[in-house]
Amino acid sequence: MLMLPSAKRQEGGEQPYIPLGIFKLRIPFVHFEWEFPEMFQAIVCFVTGVSATAYLVDLFELPFATALAIVCVHELLYCMQNLLGDPIVGGWITPSIPLTTAFLLTYTGVARVEALVSLQLVIGILFLVLGLSGIAGKLVKWTPNSVKSGILIGAGMAAVIGRYGFASAANGGLGFYKTPYAFTTGILVSFFLLFSKGFKEAKEDKGNFFIAIMAKAGFVPALLLAFLVGAVTGELSLPAFDGAGFFFNPLNTTEGLPWVWKQFSIIGLGIPPISTLISVIPMAIIAYVIAFGDIIAGTEFLRDTDAARQDEKIDVNPNRTNVMCGLRNIFQSFFCPTVTLSGPLWSAMMVTVAERYKTGKENMYSIWGGACTFNITKFLCCLILPLIALVRPILPLSMALTLMIQAFGCFYVAFGMVHDNQERGVAGVVGCILAIAGPATGLISGIIIAIVVQYLAAKKKKLSEAA
Repeated sequence: MLMLPSAKRQEGGEQPYIPLGIFKLRIPFVHFEWEFPEMFQAIVCFVTGVSATAYLVDLFELPFATALAIVCVHELLYCMQNLLGDPIVGGWITPSIPLTTAFLLTYTGVARVEALVSLQLVIGILFLVLGLSGIAGKLVKWTPNSVKSGILIGAGMAAVIGRYGFASAANGGLGFYKTPYAFTTGILVSFFLLFSKGFKEAKEDKGNFFIAIMAKAGFVPALLLAFLVGAVTGELSLPAFDGAGFFFNPLNTTEGLPWVWKQFSIIGLGIPPISTLISVIPMAIIAYVIAFGDIIAGTEFLRDTDAARQDEKIDVNPNRTNVMCGLRNIFQSFFCPTVTLSGPLWSAMMVTVAERYKTGKENMYSIWGGACTFNITKFLCCLILPLIALVRPILPLSMALTLMIQAFGCFYVAFGMVHDNQERGVAGVVGCILAIAGPATGLISGIIIAIVVQYLAAKKKKLSEAA
């Protein structure tokens, strides 16, 4: 194990740390071991994080270097979340991305930038205030399942009909109609690897090494195969190595973070108008409801993981997760906003790290080694220009596959949340309104429709039973 003696813990105790209030600082090698399996996974999977540049380039016409500088900070903040005591492998608020994109497209010019920083600021405040006060759990609990299901259906629909789905090339589509062969290949292989009953049964054969590797690789094999098809058919270009150097400098004064601070953040543009801050509230609530579900999922999953090993105590604290997500979003709104927003959980990688952790101390000494090694490596990969040049041609395709996979996941989770025809009907209508009319109309309409259909129906049933 690659770590110092200071990283050793007492049997059954918590991994060593430096206390900082509600935070617990852990330093690589000093407080946890470096895990090579997670490092190699990050070298492949970092392409997913870098694909967030596609949105910044498309929606705001930022130079690629500027978008990459923003993503570098975003990835660094994932590391800080782990290093300060949150064991969850963080990710985007992915289901909200199609809705966020459609919402931002209703603005133009500087107003679109103000809308983005307003959204990230408001959702950051929601994380902090609702998480620390305990209102968050009540808010999500009070929201009818049909409305929560509708939000997920709307997010899935927005992804399918959006720019990275099946929007026509004439309408700016960057999905199926831009690269039909690569897109189709990637989607079919991704769906097979992640959702197929046949592959799920094949994974139960623990003795098949190839199947085991494919199972742990997520959708990366699908992305690589899609790139190969795209390159052969001429839909995608080959990597171009321009000899610009080895390391990327996010602090470049012309296209790096100094430009972002002046032209693309609150510290440069000032606090957005009150009208803009108010207009983003429905979208922020929707994103928070989705993210809070991820916090619940991540917390429960880690508690189950903790129970699988008696040699280490994992400190799982949903309040800390809320605070960290709040601070990350507020920080980015002031210095470097991003369309993907800063969420609490990357489900696929959290599962991958946790499953290897469950196999025993000899394979992964501490959960912190797996989570921190993965995110630190992912951040460092964003600074290596040859790696960036290698993956750059597939970034839009990677984003498209990510959103289609997310759409599939949104649908099957959403349909599992509703249990009768009334709830299904409300969820379907709310989802359509969200995807077509936007978050404000969708959220307000959903609550009204749920009250009218479900509450009145329940009241009528009670009256008939009493008679």
